[in-house]
Amino acid sequence: MFYHVKELQYHAKPERPDPIFATQLQEVLGGQFGEISVAMQYLFQGWSVRGDGKYRDLLMDTGTEELAHIEMLATMIARLLDGAPVGDLETAAKNPIIGAILGGMNPQHAIVSGLGAMPADSVGNRWTADYIIASGNLLADFRANLNAESQGRLQVCRLYEMTNDRGVKDMLSWLIARDTMHQNQWIAAIRELESKENVVVPSTFPKSLEKREVAYTLFNYSQGNASAEGPWAHGMAPDGEGVFNYVEYPAPFGDVPKLNPAPPNIFNTPPAVLNANTETIPPNLC
Repeated sequence: MFYHVKELQYHAKPERPDPIFATQLQEVLGGQFGEISVAMQYLFQGWSVRGDGKYRDLLMDTGTEELAHIEMLATMIARLLDGAPVGDLETAAKNPIIGAILGGMNPQHAIVSGLGAMPADSVGNRWTADYIIASGNLLADFRANLNAESQGRLQVCRLYEMTNDRGVKDMLSWLIARDTMHQNQWIAAIRELESKENVVVPSTFPKSLEKREVAYTLFNYSQGNASAEGPWAHGMAPDGEGVFNYVEYPAPFGDVPKLNPAPPNIFNTPPAVLNANTETIPPNLC
């Protein structure tokens, strides 16, 4: 059960309206790594934990906080849209300042959402649950969470540099700080799980069913060999169960694939045509 508290977690008051920045701010609300994504990701991960305990509690704590961040961003976007030109746009656009605003404003903010935020990114793509990861394996999920917080903080930091509005910067500085905490908490949780389970996910898959002879080999499949200089090419692997080695341009392990012909009613190219010898092209036509 959730209860809504009317006060925002932190201030969301710009110094002045800015419909263009409202459009840009939509990215960290409804984009792939926006607040809607992390809120839903953490909550679904928490709801899927089969049992109580600190990991479920951590997910529910953080997922609920991210709902507060959605509210902050939605409030900020609505306030940035105050005074947006929504009347006779053709006449308004004759003013060069308003024309510039219209050129960067999302028209759906006026037409669809009534000067409110939308569950969409900065170019209008609607938020989708395809963005979220909730696998039931906490180590895999916490690594996905660390990536989400890393990408989200990166985007908020970029947005911070794209505005001079002190009110907007103040709110973004809060979100940046919370993303710092969330990255650190997922790193701490990952390390604790790794100490209990080891680092490879899933840790319980029988090693006897794995091709262990290639489990610690780096294959060089691209031009150059700079990758051989990394710690992933030599020394003990992080899981402590194997030693890295490096193979440059490895030979294929499989055979040339040969498929059985399709039945006649599929009407593929007949095998007799496919297997016919190709005529030699004269050198002067090559």
